[in-house]
Amino acid sequence: MESADSLRNKCAACFKQFNRMEHLVDHMRTSFHSVHEPTCGVCKKHCRSFESLREHLIGPLPKQECKSLFNIRGCKFCLAILDSPYALRVHQDRCHLSGVNYGILAHMANLGLRDSLTIDNGYSRGSQVVALACKTVGGGSDRSLDLCARVCIIDENENIIFHSYVKPPIPVTNYRYETTGIRPEHLRDAMPLRQVQRRIQDFLCNGEPMWKIRSPKGGKARILVGHGLDHDLDQMQVEYPPIMIRDTAKYPPLMKTSKLSNSLKYLTQAYLGYDIQNGIQDPYEDCVATMRLYLRMRRQVHRRQDCPLASDPQNRNNFASWRQGELERMSPEEMLAISRSDYYCWCLDSA
Repeated sequence: MESADSLRNKCAACFKQFNRMEHLVDHMRTSFHSVHEPTCGVCKKHCRSFESLREHLIGPLPKQECKSLFNIRGCKFCLAILDSPYALRVHQDRCHLSGVNYGILAHMANLGLRDSLTIDNGYSRGSQVVALACKTVGGGSDRSLDLCARVCIIDENENIIFHSYVKPPIPVTNYRYETTGIRPEHLRDAMPLRQVQRRIQDFLCNGEPMWKIRSPKGGKARILVGHGLDHDLDQMQVEYPPIMIRDTAKYPPLMKTSKLSNSLKYLTQAYLGYDIQNGIQDPYEDCVATMRLYLRMRRQVHRRQDCPLASDPQNRNNFASWRQGELERMSPEEMLAISRSDYYCWCLDSA
């Protein structure tokens, strides 16, 4: 049975126990626990990522009490615990998404250019969100240099806004047909990279100068969703501020560890319930998967905090060393209440 001292030195979020209260304070200073972390619906333990929560519920060494209840009333996609088995069945009908139905839109995309990029001068209401994906071919003597050869952009309703094959600025030495489906004739009369770069840059900024794009709530610029966007934007030579980017490869709740990303193929199978990237890969399919993942994360409901982001100097965890004595007199629950997330939770996009 746990002693009163051990309970006093037990983190109220992740349940780690410490020999001394000062060690718990040090832990809270660096852990950035917050209401935005994935949390077990049974024992209320905070986890750094959904992968950690999955391990806690159904991993090789799960907490047995939580595993037992999860097996009866838990959703294997969003990891929520429902009120009853019936509620679970109703929930899973919505949570399990089917694969992309390409239909007419995708068929038109495969035929060539589709360009609906427009600047609305800020007349639309709310944050506009688009997803982007590109496919690359090989260049250089060793054929390993990535060259953007196809790009797709969709809106929140999975409608294609822009699709184009892209003519690289240097010769292609490997079309990577087995995965890209791209042939020489697709690129022969394709839109030049510089023109694609300019069209996409203007569309994302939505008529606003780059220096004016400050925050997700400010200005007219669009929120950009994707997976591994650093690579995609680099290939297209597009510059876009990180504060407007929602990257499923870098979002802490969706990462494997704090430094290791999950593949888009795995995220789609684990959190949406269907398979992608089998055989020839289509950028439209990747756009749909990343948009669905973003919307699933954005629709999470978390308790509001006055200062939601600890990595912002104005909102940093107030665990300063000069407060050490005061902090050691706090209960674990009181320390958790003043702790802040060190990442921007996507639920705040809909706040």
